[in-house]
Amino acid sequence: MVTQLRVYRTPDERDQVEPLQDPSVRVRLGDLLPLVALGQRLNFIWLKDFLDDEVCITQDLQDVLETFRGVRPSA
Repeated sequence: MVTQLRVYRTPDERDQVEPLQDPSVRVRLGDLLPLVALGQRLNFIWLKDFLDDEVCITQDLQDVLETFRGVRPSA
């Protein structure tokens, strides 16, 4: 029986890889959040592939999130 070897990149190599696509799609937060929440609740592995992706938000949403972070109850 022949053993097949797999080659994996080290974490450093993964960090240096340029993104395959430039962000080009605008999505309403109200459409995005339920899908992301469902993916997280059901622990879908594909969601972990995107955890390092950045998103652009408005300054007023940033302000609200920062305030919320400071006042939300710790669970």
